[in-house]
Amino acid sequence: MSDSRETLVYYQDAGIQDESISEKEKQVLDFINQKIAAGNSLEEILHFYFHQMQHLVPADRIGIAFFEENGSRMVLYHVITGYSPVYLDSGYTADSRGSSLEQVFSSETPRIINDLEAYYQEHPLSESTQLLLKENIMSSMTCPLKVEKRPVGLLFFSSKNKSAYSSHDIMLHLAVSERLSQAVEKAWTINRMAQSMSSYMEMLGFVSHELKSPLDSIITLGTTMVQGYMGELSEKHRDYIDRMVKKAQYLRDMAAEYLTLSRFESSVMELKKEKTDFSADILRESLEIIQPQLEEKKISLTVTADPGMPVIACDRMLMKIVVNNLLSNAVKYSNTGGSVDITCRAAENTFTFTVRNTGPGFSPEQKYRLFKKFSRLESKELMKRKGSGIGLYTSWKIIQFHNGRIRADSEEGLWAEFSFEIPVL
Repeated sequence: MSDSRETLVYYQDAGIQDESISEKEKQVLDFINQKIAAGNSLEEILHFYFHQMQHLVPADRIGIAFFEENGSRMVLYHVITGYSPVYLDSGYTADSRGSSLEQVFSSETPRIINDLEAYYQEHPLSESTQLLLKENIMSSMTCPLKVEKRPVGLLFFSSKNKSAYSSHDIMLHLAVSERLSQAVEKAWTINRMAQSMSSYMEMLGFVSHELKSPLDSIITLGTTMVQGYMGELSEKHRDYIDRMVKKAQYLRDMAAEYLTLSRFESSVMELKKEKTDFSADILRESLEIIQPQLEEKKISLTVTADPGMPVIACDRMLMKIVVNNLLSNAVKYSNTGGSVDITCRAAENTFTFTVRNTGPGFSPEQKYRLFKKFSRLESKELMKRKGSGIGLYTSWKIIQFHNGRIRADSEEGLWAEFSFEIPVL
């Protein structure tokens, strides 16, 4: 390891000399290097590091910051202190372009300020220094975190004592810096991915919700006009409006699917089981929904159910989503003049629902892509038929929610079959 004094920047020179690492310090550093990667979150990693490094380095508080917006903004992500109140806390944001912290980060050079009062007198516009002084912090040590010479973030040590830090403290941090930086970068990446997914799902839910009402209005108005309640229309105009209504219905159904998906992904969906007569409470309504499509495509429908079907325990709203998805897909992917066959079976402890349709089906290789999010089968025949690629994924999630299983089978070019099985109670 190179002499840390070569990389040390003094804003308040304390005239410090380097020292060797003691055996006790080596033991603590070895323990940190061994355990630091075991943290499951960035917060857990920092708490572990804070409590272990307190044995070696003065630290009344530590904080970690990352740069965003192509390095133009610094965000203080997490702070740990041994006191309260805290004024410079998590979420603090400051422009970084041209700042001293940007220089520390870009130069990968640690910095010590051993008299923050004097530093603030020289830099009265430093809001972060003002907040630290409000916490009675008098010294700080700022250490870049880097992985294979690539900057990752900034780690701040702070002490309520003046002249608290030395090049020896930097050397102790550098002894575990690489392993710490790797763990921090991994945890930070996972955290940002989770935040991005959460923001994406929140936006998806909002947009889907806002689209649903105006689309319902368009459908209602268009249907009213086609039925002649607002005056007679020519066949040509009825055809135009009917096509408009169908496109609006397609968009509304897609919005409903995305809204359901966003609720699942945001973990706000709760399972509300109640005793349910499957045929009367769920299947009958779903059949009424697809009846116009059955008639339009001249598809024959058969329903076979075991006598004495048991009452099942399920979330009716969610189960309707599954059945509607499976039935609408069966109609959508059936050939004109084909057939849809529905079977309901009850065993001692399970209820099974199956729907089979004649049509293009799918290959064995495509089967394993069916229940994945946004996945659509790419055969020329199937791509002609509109779909969002989330209906089956949502159905899979709902059946999983009910501790059940959902399957698919097909003979390509002839038929496709989907079925789910859930516990009766």
